[in-house]
Order: sequence, then structure tokens, then C-alpha cells
Amino acid sequence: MAAMKTSDIRAMSPDQMDDAVANLKKERFNLRFQRATGQLENTSRMREARRDIARIKTIAAQKRDAKK
Repeated sequence: MAAMKTSDIRAMSPDQMDDAVANLKKERFNLRFQRATGQLENTSRMREARRDIARIKTIAAQKRDAKK
């Protein structure tokens, strides 16, 4: 899965953003186990997942602040 684009994230509803973050956290958990057991082939995916989570949380906060 490629990194998420900000335009795609901005089009999401808050519930969709929460679901996406939860899915990415599960993916990071699985990637950590794969790395620990030596099964992880694409190590850059860990970095992408971490940054996708940060990107979603940042945009969610911006939307929340814009409503105030």
C-alpha cells in the first residue's frame, strides 16, 4: 500500500479517519512482529505507516480547529 495522499485524507469523514488510524496501527503491530522474526521484506513500509498515522492525525486536528 502506498502512502496516503493528503487530498484523499481531507475527503474522509472523522469516522473514516479514526478507522484508517486503527487499521494502520494494526498494520504497524504486525510489521513489528515480522521485523522481529526476520520475515519483513519491505522495511520502508514501517516508516510509511507511521507517517500516514501522523498525517491523518494532523489533518483531523486541523479540521477540528477549523470548526471552532
